[in-house]
Amino acid sequence: MEKAMDYLGIDLRCATNSLRHGHFPAKDCLFPLITKLLSYFLVAASMTVKLPQIMKIVDKKSVRGLSVTAFELEVVGYTISLAYCLHKKLPFSAFGEIAFLLIQALILMGCIYYFSKPLSVGAWVRVAVYFALAPALFAGKIDGLVFEALYASKHLIFLSARVPQIWKNFRGKSTGQLSFLTCLMNLGGSMARVFTSVQVNAPFSMLLGIVLAVFTNGIIMSQILLYRVKEEKQVDAKKMS
Repeated sequence: MEKAMDYLGIDLRCATNSLRHGHFPAKDCLFPLITKLLSYFLVAASMTVKLPQIMKIVDKKSVRGLSVTAFELEVVGYTISLAYCLHKKLPFSAFGEIAFLLIQALILMGCIYYFSKPLSVGAWVRVAVYFALAPALFAGKIDGLVFEALYASKHLIFLSARVPQIWKNFRGKSTGQLSFLTCLMNLGGSMARVFTSVQVNAPFSMLLGIVLAVFTNGIIMSQILLYRVKEEKQVDAKKMS
């Protein structure tokens, strides 16, 4: 067990030694361990984050209430983040979550485009530009300063990805086909990332981006709860009448 944990970069020795001597592990031992375990849990959980949204779209054969721009920006943000992590040769625990999210985000975009037929010329252009530039990003074949600037802008990109969906929900007073489970996992994941980022002394800009993610995901969750309760009341009122 300990060999497997060592392979993953998780040191259980300080915790097990304390427990063997009847002592609760010290904070400087326990917190890094929790942070590492939580990071791997987020990587594992990320494999299913967008599946409820994908399944809901396929089941309903509808993308009603979904902001296409929001999901397109998510793909861009995940692509930049993953390419940067690969370029910097960071450990899997740092980018595994992003890799799984990007794969699901691409599948999700495919579903959205499929059920949004006919696609506009602009949508086809955006797809062509993405698949033309993404390989260069993953190969690291761009100027280093440009790469750093792109990575620094990822928090703004993810923030921008949430705003169109929040506005569309507000304007339509409905969250349409947004998946409650996917949005809940997005919120829970961003909240957990606040803890792990604080523990590893992440840069302020990264921490600020994660806090903004908690804020915007929280707004979307509150909209889902608010508008769906109203929709259920309207359905009940129609049934009674």
